[in-house]
Amino acid sequence: MGSYEYRRYPYRRPAELDGRSKRHPVVIVGAGMAGPTLALAMAARGIPSVVLDEDDTVSFGSRSICQAKHSLEVWDRFGIAGRMVEKGITWQQGEVYLRDKPIYHFDLAPEPGHKFPAFVNLQQYYVEEYLFDSCLAEKLIELRFRNKVVGVRPGPESVSVDVETPDGRYALEAEWLVACDGVRSAVRHLLDLPFPGEIFNDQFLIADIRLARELPKERRFWFYPPFHPTNSVLLHRQADDVLRVDFQLGRDADPEEEKKPENVDRRLRQMFGPDATWKHEWTSVYTFTCRMMERFVHGRTIFVGDAAHVVSPFGARGGNAAVADADNLAWKLARVLEGSSPAALLDSYCSERRAAARENILNSTRSTDFITPKFPASRAFRDATLALARDFPFARALVNSGRLSVPTVQPGSPLDTPDGDSDWQRGPAPGSAILDAPVDSDLGGFLIDHLGPGFTVLCFAAGAADLPCLPAGVAGLMVGHEGPAPAGWAARHDREGLLEQRYDGREGTAYLIRPDRYVAARWRRPDAMVLAAAVRRAAGHG
Repeated sequence: MGSYEYRRYPYRRPAELDGRSKRHPVVIVGAGMAGPTLALAMAARGIPSVVLDEDDTVSFGSRSICQAKHSLEVWDRFGIAGRMVEKGITWQQGEVYLRDKPIYHFDLAPEPGHKFPAFVNLQQYYVEEYLFDSCLAEKLIELRFRNKVVGVRPGPESVSVDVETPDGRYALEAEWLVACDGVRSAVRHLLDLPFPGEIFNDQFLIADIRLARELPKERRFWFYPPFHPTNSVLLHRQADDVLRVDFQLGRDADPEEEKKPENVDRRLRQMFGPDATWKHEWTSVYTFTCRMMERFVHGRTIFVGDAAHVVSPFGARGGNAAVADADNLAWKLARVLEGSSPAALLDSYCSERRAAARENILNSTRSTDFITPKFPASRAFRDATLALARDFPFARALVNSGRLSVPTVQPGSPLDTPDGDSDWQRGPAPGSAILDAPVDSDLGGFLIDHLGPGFTVLCFAAGAADLPCLPAGVAGLMVGHEGPAPAGWAARHDREGLLEQRYDGREGTAYLIRPDRYVAARWRRPDAMVLAAAVRRAAGHG
């Protein structure tokens, strides 16, 4: 691979091999995107962790490249999202083609006033590198390379894992074990847990190349293009002038033949013309499955990301869902370890993220069925939809080249307090992710800059008399107040009026925002008892 230089991270002899053992609060298995994100989120709450990875470098190949806005907002808490945006390719628009003609154009972020774009295309090896750098600089995280988990022994109060290293095998004890070790999860296999799902037999060729020409920033998807007339093609630009071209091959293709450079070059030559020049970065032929564990929490072992669920790549839902899993779990596990919430709070991680996984699998499967129709009738429907899409908006809504990743709505979560008011015209409902907006202050320019690691009450109020009494440990953020903020509250100015607009922010309106920036409750004018009850419920106390 020409554009990226792989670092080898140093192996260090574990203390356990020299008889210095202790029980760790959290042991995380796997250092892809989810594991380091979880470790950093736990460290931000004062919880130390050990991260085990059997390799000593980042993932080979670009792999997950579309980093969504909600993932960037998570990583921004650790100071690395800006680095990702600077290095990656920002995009929010795309085009869908039928043969060689565009049939429609879409914009994923038509509203202004957000800190981050809809998507940044950045290769997974860069994402992992930046996460590793942050983990290695964090005193509460011990990142152990070339430490392979070969045994798991669950207990009622802890979990023991057997770990193999270049210096021998040792045992490690954890209060909680979190498996972030991917679709082939060693932890899941060692515990002999089922991973049911659906297998898709269609095959796709990824060709990552460095192309010597001006490259488009927007996502492009072709059905039946002249250069690949029987199937579809997807194109994404990445950092370092790398272009990803994804060719649909069909079920009968020979993957070893398709990966040969001369055959890849033949397809690329048909696409880019006889005078184009390029260098190969990474080539892969893949099929995929949609799978999900029946439960994500098994005693004191918790599964995150691809270890718990896996989807097809259409829609960039795999890596982004793993980051969302880690964000959902981190604050709950921290509260359980601190003793401020019961262990039953972790049941909501399972129910909320299983619901998210079901939604991702549903969207992913629908995309796959549209892109690779299995029956003559479904192909006829697909082709008729494409033929109508250029001229008729209703048909465009039916075209599915991948419904792209957005934060999952979690209606009916046991942590949420349902609306008691019925006059909401807009604003994120309980179970929805917050909406960002510009604010003025000395600390930063957007709402997400002012939400800490705990619960926050966002209130639209002109004066202290309109503010509810804050429960212990809950931060207050008031909008619309002139002058110094009352004790426990920080005042912010709605710079462009977007905060009031997006939150239907009439006088006295208040939102209870969870540590993962989801809305737990909202009211027109809450009193202290109602607010305290909602906080207790959101913290897992029923």
